[in-house]
Amino acid sequence: MTSTRSSTGREASMSPDLFPRTVMLAGNDPEATRRSIEACFTATFDRYESLFTTLASEEAYRRKSISLRHPLMFYLGHTATFFVNKLVLAKLLPARIDANMESIFAVGVDEMSWDDLNDAHYQWPLVSEVMAYRAKVRAAVLALIRELPVALPIGWDSPFWPIVMGIEHERIHLETSSVLIRQQSLDLVSPQPEWAPIRTAGEPPENTLITVPQGEVTLGKSFDDPWYGWDNEYGHHRADVEEFKASQFLVSNNEFLEFVEAGGYLTDSFWSEEGVGWRNFAKATHPTFWVWKNEWHLRLMTEEVTMPWDWPVEVNFHEAKAFCGWKSEQTGQPVRMPTEDEWHRLADEAGVSELENDAPANANLHLDHGASSCSVTRFQHGQWFDVVGNVWQWVETPTYPFPGFDVHPLYDDFTTPTFDNQHNLIKGGSWISCGNETRLSARYAFRRHFFQHAGFRYVVSDAEVTLPSAYYESDARMSEYAEFHYGDEWFGVANFPQALASKALASMAGRPKKRALDLGCASGRCSFELAREFEQVDGVDFSANFIRQGVEMAEQKVLRYTRAEEGELVTYQERTLASLGLEDVVERISFHQGDACNLKPQFSGYDLVVAANLIDRLYKPAQFLQTVHERINVGGILMIASPYTWLEEYTPKEEWIGGIKKNGENVSTLDGLKALLEPHFRMISDPEKVPFVIRETMHKYQHSLSEVTLWERRS
Repeated sequence: MTSTRSSTGREASMSPDLFPRTVMLAGNDPEATRRSIEACFTATFDRYESLFTTLASEEAYRRKSISLRHPLMFYLGHTATFFVNKLVLAKLLPARIDANMESIFAVGVDEMSWDDLNDAHYQWPLVSEVMAYRAKVRAAVLALIRELPVALPIGWDSPFWPIVMGIEHERIHLETSSVLIRQQSLDLVSPQPEWAPIRTAGEPPENTLITVPQGEVTLGKSFDDPWYGWDNEYGHHRADVEEFKASQFLVSNNEFLEFVEAGGYLTDSFWSEEGVGWRNFAKATHPTFWVWKNEWHLRLMTEEVTMPWDWPVEVNFHEAKAFCGWKSEQTGQPVRMPTEDEWHRLADEAGVSELENDAPANANLHLDHGASSCSVTRFQHGQWFDVVGNVWQWVETPTYPFPGFDVHPLYDDFTTPTFDNQHNLIKGGSWISCGNETRLSARYAFRRHFFQHAGFRYVVSDAEVTLPSAYYESDARMSEYAEFHYGDEWFGVANFPQALASKALASMAGRPKKRALDLGCASGRCSFELAREFEQVDGVDFSANFIRQGVEMAEQKVLRYTRAEEGELVTYQERTLASLGLEDVVERISFHQGDACNLKPQFSGYDLVVAANLIDRLYKPAQFLQTVHERINVGGILMIASPYTWLEEYTPKEEWIGGIKKNGENVSTLDGLKALLEPHFRMISDPEKVPFVIRETMHKYQHSLSEVTLWERRS
């Protein structure tokens, strides 16, 4: 990640050849790119298998390192299975290599929540059987690499994309598997020369704070970027970052010891509620890789060593957050971890750039220097140290999609399951981070209780940390309404909330347009459309979930939801106010939860009230209609739209205002509207039937007609 050559050289135990970097996927020499992909594939496949030579027995493969993850046997087979499953999905492999293996090792990678254990049992094959399977996969992938036509640049639609995806996926698991080996019982692992740790340690430094000036960051890759990326790296994000101070060094074992000895693990006030839950579950009293044997030792991947106090502490997010709480109390300053934007601003200020292909990194990255962390004083970047490398750095920001995010059809669940505000980003890479993981654009995230080769640096800033919009609406009804309000048009039928707003605005020609009320606003599209011309619009709905969607769109200017396609298959949708031409109206809109039959007094004095598909969902529609005039100025307009689908689950039958027989005669809803509204309103146009379509799946749609009537308040 930095163009500066290392002045320290490489550890003697490492191969003299650099582990191949991620492959550039553009250029003018397709055959050279093919050769680079082949070299990267074989080096990664071999290095991954060599990692598992640190396991001393079959038991080491089968016994779980931690209760929240599969045993290491799973990960040995998983990366090979990934190649096959993606290449079959891409129709590049005509048939499976071993359907049983490709079922056993397909899913179950992500760590479970610490309070949601999964005790499922699996019949694992022998190590020799898995290695034989891996050999078959290797041969099949090599055949494809050598035979498939190459056209540059290699993009999402290229047959080489799933191959590069498999390589980068295996590099991710090179790292995550090394953590599980580190968590395996010491008697089940065996040191190997190829995985020898760094042996040097020194005096820990005194940490200081250095100012990072304010500045702008621009993140996100374009889809024609020449380097492989995972889906959450694409899109665009720009932010202005306020000045802040960042610690010169990562927090060392020695600096964290102060927190441990001060009783930091015993003081609830330093911990979040979630952090307290994890700490109590884990019975944690110190970092998980610290081992007490009359003095502190540090567990490395395959051995324990006397504590190197100048190495970075390795903790989960909860522990890092608690340390910052303690540090704040000690210093009286607002101490926390950086946000993702602040981390990038620091990297810019430190002059960090991408890793070179032909020189060891000036950072503890890409296995260039040894199979462990090293002193926090070894690799300098500008005024700071370890801005990248050594250990990943937790940040305050949960992972979220940039505007313009899309999912790759071959791996549509790589990132989307983590858009839950429960997975925080880690930045900068560790000593074993390779390929895509080492690039500045990398965006990896883990649950906050998870252990990676990860530590942190702290910052001091008065800037408030705001949570980005990461949520994808997945509730079926809410997703349908998000699509109904903001999604695509179907069968040539215009967007219904937009069409109603247009009719309402047309009816207001020559009339005051100061305040409008959108009653039963649902997801809020009509409210936004009315705000094009009204000075103030209030959107009111009985459902807090609907109001949340409107608020999210107003505050984040983006709404994300899953759209059902077939069975459990979904696509991920993103709609923005900017794409609808509504970005400039948000200051004129407020959303409120409320009951149309019992509105608060503040909802009055309107020039327009829209009640869209509302009256046949009210428990007392007559009460609403007999009092709505109190909300509207004289000369103001009431728009009522309804398909008149009266159902007793919403409205008791005795409360229906139409669709009934009365004294043996048919009473339509329009008849009921006239009877209830005419004391205070006059109808100003003939009723008009407006179509709308609600999409349920790609093969099922509801096509309905809503009758629209316009009423002017006369008294």
